[in-house]
Amino acid sequence: MEIVFVGLPIDRDEVEEALEAAFELDGEITGAGSGTGRCHLDLEIAEGSDATAVLERLRAVLSELGVAGHATLDVSE
Repeated sequence: MEIVFVGLPIDRDEVEEALEAAFELDGEITGAGSGTGRCHLDLEIAEGSDATAVLERLRAVLSELGVAGHATLDVSE
């Protein structure tokens, strides 16, 4: 899944580290990039993971960091 951030108020690396910790056993950041006013992280989730639980965990991490309102998720299979 791609997580796109617009106007991210913290460093993208902070978000990446938090997601790596949260998805340590069943996911990993496989790519990242940035441009003018926006950036993205690619999060690959282990096959067979519960999609609802993954999205809840992702939202919780982003909310805890205070960046949920800056994120758009592009979920693909």
